[in-house]
Amino acid sequence: MKSINPEELARNPFQMIGKDWLLLTAKKGDKVNTMTASWGGVGIMWGKPAAFIFIRPTRYTKEFVDAGTKLSISVLDDAHRKTLSYFGTVSGRDEDKIAKSGLKLEEEDGVPYFADADIAFICEKLYSQPMDAKYMTAGWIDEKWYPSKDYHTMYVVEIEKAMVK
Repeated sequence: MKSINPEELARNPFQMIGKDWLLLTAKKGDKVNTMTASWGGVGIMWGKPAAFIFIRPTRYTKEFVDAGTKLSISVLDDAHRKTLSYFGTVSGRDEDKIAKSGLKLEEEDGVPYFADADIAFICEKLYSQPMDAKYMTAGWIDEKWYPSKDYHTMYVVEIEKAMVK
């Protein structure tokens, strides 16, 4: 993969986040875990290229993200849909899903990411906050997306490095 300036990214963010799937990957000690994501955004925050990601409290990967300061976001296309679906249905608590996936895990600046990705962002956490229903100005959001009241934590991460195939 080659490094580019994040502002040079030509990919449509609505395609990248809403249609293709993302893998959020983080390291805790000598272990690595990943999860699929299809909610989020990219833009500028505090003068930095940033991504906005959301993780439910029940996700095992959240422990990894919370334990460190760095993580990666890998964007994989539809050819990897079956593998990404597997990542979304099996917990890293129960098995080494990365090893079973057949995807190639690499590290950049000590941050794990997937070499199979079309795009990989190496990120540093800047901010995290649990979501709360009292701040949802549209009532249908809580009703539709949080019937179990398992609100996401929102993370703002600086995209320190963008890499493309």
